[in-house]
Amino acid sequence: MVDQAVPRLLDFSGRTVVVTGTGSGMGAAVLRHLLEAGAEVHALDVMPVSEAADKANHHRCDLGRRDSIDAAIGRLPTTVDVVMNCAGVPNGGRFSGADVMRVNWLGLRHLTESLIPRMPPRSAVVHIASTAGRAWPGRLDIMRRLMAAHSFEQGEAWLADNPDVYGDGYVLSKEAVQYYTLWRSVQLLPAGIRMNSICPGVTDTPLVDDFRAGMGADVVDHATAVAGRMARPEEMAPAMLFLADETSASYINGVNLNIDRGTSAARATGQSDPVLIWGS
Repeated sequence: MVDQAVPRLLDFSGRTVVVTGTGSGMGAAVLRHLLEAGAEVHALDVMPVSEAADKANHHRCDLGRRDSIDAAIGRLPTTVDVVMNCAGVPNGGRFSGADVMRVNWLGLRHLTESLIPRMPPRSAVVHIASTAGRAWPGRLDIMRRLMAAHSFEQGEAWLADNPDVYGDGYVLSKEAVQYYTLWRSVQLLPAGIRMNSICPGVTDTPLVDDFRAGMGADVVDHATAVAGRMARPEEMAPAMLFLADETSASYINGVNLNIDRGTSAARATGQSDPVLIWGS
């Protein structure tokens, strides 16, 4: 037998990666892992960051504004191998529903679609969606209308006409990201570009108090009790790299991966009683 070298997994040497939301939480954890994996990272965040802080290339970008996104795109390389959308804003009152939709949905899509023409075969897009977006199958008509509003401006017009539909914006924005992952992944197959997302459960980030206000403390506390604890941002980052890595996940496409320590499984099988799982 001829010995074959085992390929290195999660090796991003020579890969150009664009990551949003790197200032804190999951995005910051993804940034650290990518740098350790050898990637050339272009980090986008609304907060300015000193480039002396690490080896990434930092670009200020407000995903709620098309002009800010386009300005950042103009500073990015002509070839991009991976796009990781980690930026997002919560419900809970600090942001209007329209602003939540702009950042979590319109900005995410505009950045992604603007960079897809720069992505060669064997590239990948990975989003952070949420388990909060699980109910999209019950709103297929809305999902299709959101996909049909192709441009940022068309999306803005949809927001202006439908405030009663999106409410505080968070759940619908995450439903849109989950559906977009499935819908667009099929269309990108001929280009050799994969699209997937992760759907975190309750994660201990600076936004958790916003979610307690927006989702309800009882909802957050119950999900945490079912899982036994909150997730840590560092527990999400490796899954993002896995889905983006062509060597590790070349046949994984159009997947919304729940990372919630089994809370979705508990809900699906009627076992969402923390006492049933953990005892008294």
